[in-house]
Amino acid sequence: MSYLGPEFEPVPQRRPRRGPFTVALAALVPAALAGWLVYEVVGDSGGSGPSAQAAGASGHSAAPSAPGDKGSDKGSDKGGGESGDKGAGSPSATGRKSGSGSLKGKVVVIDPGHNLGNFKHPTEINRQVNIGTNSKECDTTGTATNAGYPEARFTLDVSRRLRTLLEEQGATVKLTHDGDRPWGPCVTERAEIGNKAHADAAISIHADGSAAGNRGFHVILPGAVHDGAADTRAIAGPSRDLGVRIKDGFARATGTAPSNYIGGGTGLDVRKDLGGLNLSTVPKVFIECGNMRDSKDAALLTSGAWRQKAAEGMSGGIVSFLRG
Repeated sequence: MSYLGPEFEPVPQRRPRRGPFTVALAALVPAALAGWLVYEVVGDSGGSGPSAQAAGASGHSAAPSAPGDKGSDKGSDKGGGESGDKGAGSPSATGRKSGSGSLKGKVVVIDPGHNLGNFKHPTEINRQVNIGTNSKECDTTGTATNAGYPEARFTLDVSRRLRTLLEEQGATVKLTHDGDRPWGPCVTERAEIGNKAHADAAISIHADGSAAGNRGFHVILPGAVHDGAADTRAIAGPSRDLGVRIKDGFARATGTAPSNYIGGGTGLDVRKDLGGLNLSTVPKVFIECGNMRDSKDAALLTSGAWRQKAAEGMSGGIVSFLRG
């Protein structure tokens, strides 16, 4: 709607006097219109007239993340305004579906990295927890774009989109948190949620915070670890298979290239220092969807349409893995 200031308002025109015939006609028109509406609503016994069709058709506050904070359970320096944050995966945006697809009986656990409330709970998230190979912080705040769009908001939005897509395929999907916790959970609990669910596949969703010019995505795979509470020997192979399929699906769906700064262009990275992987007893991977501190990657990460493609790419890889 365009607005014209007072100086552009048109000069009022003199209105002609109405004759008797004009007045009578003006009185008849509303009565005729009311009669037509009654016919449409009541007289159409099939309920499929225009009125019935019209009736049938109707039917998070972001907190800034501290720049340069280390990403939750990742140990690398984490570091726009957003577009379409209520995505297709949000229950308020589309109806949640579940039940009869090809993944009926399969369980997937999605771990939205970080939590928007973490920065308010430094004592809790800085507490050290044992991840088998060493101790690490319970959780961290995550990174943000230079314009302040938090990684935690990104990960939750993509996780909800991914949940919707997988439930439409019939899978049972659990999130480690759904924006319903004031902070956390700790990386140890994130792993435990997948283990207790006996997940057939688990994925932890993140975005990186590297230097400008570092672009692209990569999938992090668990190395073979056997130390203390950590034993990934049984899941390292299946996790690699899951990770490769997610990497391929993500590249196809988003059209983005693998990382130019990690993984030597393969889009894959193996690590043994992440509690979410070390403590997992089910096939699990992390994905870094892009670099929030690079302006070109940030433009993608803050786009609702791109986040939907990202979820579709992950879903395609997970479905492929679960179908074998």
